[in-house]
Amino acid sequence: MPTHVLILGGTTEGRLLAELLHARGLRVTSSLAGRVAAPRTPPGEVRIGGFGGAGGLERWLREHAVDAVIDATHPFAGTISFHAAEAAAGAHVPLLALRRPGWAPVPGDDWHPVGSLAEAAGAARALGRRVFLTTGRMGLAAFAHVDDAWFLVRSVDAPDGPCPPRAEVLLDRGPFTLDGERELLRRHRIDVLVTKDSGGAATAPKLAAAREAGIPVVVVRRPPVPQGVAVAAGPEEAAAWLDTAHAARPGAG
Repeated sequence: MPTHVLILGGTTEGRLLAELLHARGLRVTSSLAGRVAAPRTPPGEVRIGGFGGAGGLERWLREHAVDAVIDATHPFAGTISFHAAEAAAGAHVPLLALRRPGWAPVPGDDWHPVGSLAEAAGAARALGRRVFLTTGRMGLAAFAHVDDAWFLVRSVDAPDGPCPPRAEVLLDRGPFTLDGERELLRRHRIDVLVTKDSGGAATAPKLAAAREAGIPVVVVRRPPVPQGVAVAAGPEEAAAWLDTAHAARPGAG
């Protein structure tokens, strides 16, 4: 096993992996972006904030003698994943992307896949006038120009940028229940749901509630993992990869 693992975290999977590795006696540093005001901190060392791009991350890996990096950021974090790939290659440190599996439609779903939040805004306008927007607070600017629809915006923290002019903000954090999501759709008379393909069980009940109610769902496809980066679907699989990756490094033993 390696002795120092950097987890680029901020997800449930990242926190569970930190718990798993910490229990095995490894030195674990979890790096959180700092976008959530009160994050659930994992065990081990925790740092908050960016690294200053790929170059800054590469320097940090070298200075802190990191043996392996696991990118357990949100599937839509995007930029950090490519910085991690560049930095790990430069520092000659093995890198794994820990990504929960995406959602898949089932019979009865009325899904409308799109490639971006901007496309999601256009699709939502075509499908309804009372929109349940569950894409997080960071991308609300893509919907700020939509003035002929009402939005229920759910996020962990309050939005601090441009928002749709007709919107109600609901501050809440998953996991959510099917009964709760059913009631939310009914009470707010929602006729279209917008979500990112984040995967996982914590926020999936909204999809089942939309299916039952016959509500269309605009699904933003997740960006790809950087080319050449190995992928694990869960913490146990990521921990097993650490054994293999460390054994394969020159001088490991």
